[in-house]
Amino acid sequence: MDIIRKITDNTLTILLILLTLTSGTILASATITRANAASPKATFANYELAGNPFVTGYNVGTSCPNTARTCQNTEGEPSIRADRAGNFYGSSENVFCVIGGLCGGTFAWRSNDNGQHFTTLTPPNSISAGRPGISPAGGDTDIAVATEKNTNGLYNVYVASLQSEPPLLNIYVSTSTDAGASWTINPTSASVAGDDREWIAADGANKVCISYHAITLTNDIVVDCSYNSGLVFTQHASAFDPAHIAFLAGFNNVIGNLAIDPSNHVIYQVFSSIANSDELASCTIACHVHTVWIAVSIDGGNTFTDYTVYNNPNTNVDYGHQFINVSVDTAGNVYAVYTDDHNVYYSFSRTFGKNWSGPYQINKTPSKTAIFPWSTAGNAGELDVVWYGTNFYNGVDHPDTYPDSAAWNVYFSQNLNALVPGSTWTQVAASNIIHYGGVCEAGVTCTGNRDLLDDFGVAASPTTGSAVIIYTSDQFVNSTAEPATRRSSTSPFCTQATTNDIDCEHTNIAVQTGGSTFFQTKHHFQVNAISIQNTNLQGGSSPDFTIQGENTGTVPISSVSVQLSGQPVTFTWSTSLPLQPGQSALAETTALPVLLVVGDIYQVTITATLSDGTTETQTTSAIYTLGAGLGL
Repeated sequence: MDIIRKITDNTLTILLILLTLTSGTILASATITRANAASPKATFANYELAGNPFVTGYNVGTSCPNTARTCQNTEGEPSIRADRAGNFYGSSENVFCVIGGLCGGTFAWRSNDNGQHFTTLTPPNSISAGRPGISPAGGDTDIAVATEKNTNGLYNVYVASLQSEPPLLNIYVSTSTDAGASWTINPTSASVAGDDREWIAADGANKVCISYHAITLTNDIVVDCSYNSGLVFTQHASAFDPAHIAFLAGFNNVIGNLAIDPSNHVIYQVFSSIANSDELASCTIACHVHTVWIAVSIDGGNTFTDYTVYNNPNTNVDYGHQFINVSVDTAGNVYAVYTDDHNVYYSFSRTFGKNWSGPYQINKTPSKTAIFPWSTAGNAGELDVVWYGTNFYNGVDHPDTYPDSAAWNVYFSQNLNALVPGSTWTQVAASNIIHYGGVCEAGVTCTGNRDLLDDFGVAASPTTGSAVIIYTSDQFVNSTAEPATRRSSTSPFCTQATTNDIDCEHTNIAVQTGGSTFFQTKHHFQVNAISIQNTNLQGGSSPDFTIQGENTGTVPISSVSVQLSGQPVTFTWSTSLPLQPGQSALAETTALPVLLVVGDIYQVTITATLSDGTTETQTTSAIYTLGAGLGL
């Protein structure tokens, strides 16, 4: 639904009308530094997905691309994730639910071949097989994939969307335990009635959390968590801590996405707002959100602490166009990506969100304007960022009022040394033109063209490192890979006459076919998780120190030694050493050589000795968390 706060009285009036309608730790700073030279530029192949609500059965089971021209859909504002086996899952909302009033719910797809094809799944939250479909939900879809396998040996898939009938009353979370073949629905996932712009993130085999604007609570950002795969959400918290809630709430914030680091269970919620309470003297509501914030939970989402990512001293700047994005690499480094409606920037943290470097600009000509950023991270320092960009920028117009000559593309940029300030980004247009003219960013209060809706996404395969982008286009193409959608065999839906309008709006895939990729540089002993956590929420018991890793090399690993803050730690490994290539091992102990304080960051040094006598040493950081692993 996206009720975006604006500075006009008209928007606030519309908002009021709508209201009446309704523990561990991980590697935090390990860095694999590569040569500071441009990576080979990525190349992409593009095609349309199936999922036409005007077709009986919605094209369920259709694999795209194909030559039958059945890959046609009416979806927009999509999201995408990849599971640890390299399967991709995407979701997108029926645009006629959002704009046209004919609510057909959320559509979903799965790729088992690294994005080369996607198959349409049973709609996650639809309760009708009629035309155009009737669904209790479908707005603002977001998707998440579990980080550990369930009892079926698969990764749970979760799709969240806003209730549509009546609007904004609650959030639906649909769960699949069988790779999207079937879904169960929780229609009351939110703990607060009256919700907007939800996000979802998963942790372990069964934990899933949602965040959203509680619009009846002055736009507080609420984080609710479930420990039984979305069946019941029993844990509730505000992302605003007591020291900041007085000025962060009050419709003075724009929500960003939610992310959970699977290695240490730290939860991150990004948003933009004002800098401090002093600004309320001149602006009491709908202020310029010129400060990027991040809420961090080191106790599994029970409480959050708010940190400043970047405060622009120009109080007329607005971030959150649309939306602020957070991602975490495999070493626990955190990235925030955001735009001021002109340029897209990133900041990074090596300290679990406490301290930040940046901002650093990403986009360059020909993308003079960059909006709707999204990111995905790989190994330490590896970051892919996508956005909608155009060559038009005159310093006067807002994207809302850009001329018809402004041509928009999907842009993709990659940095394999993103932890190095000033490092090189490669940039390519990953699509053909997807839209001309203005792009409205005011959510349901839009008066201009809203065909691109409010966001899209990118994910990278953990097995190949290649990127897959899911995005929206409103162009009439009518090719084999991107056929024009029809209402029936005799009634055209998208034609040359309706291009650049809602009748041609659809969801596409851009799959990487060349260029540099993630996860190509690995240690012989690849650490997948390092956690120091106390599962007693009161902190009364001893911390549990766990390391999980695997031999990704070609020779056995004879021994692994670990130091915490320079002091040796004695571990018992679950797999007897030597560790053979391809083998994994887990080590755990509560006998630590130093006294730890919850929330403090500690240096961890890991030395692996290979069978040929050579050694490999990694130095990283870990944060002592409290209760983060409960229920996992």
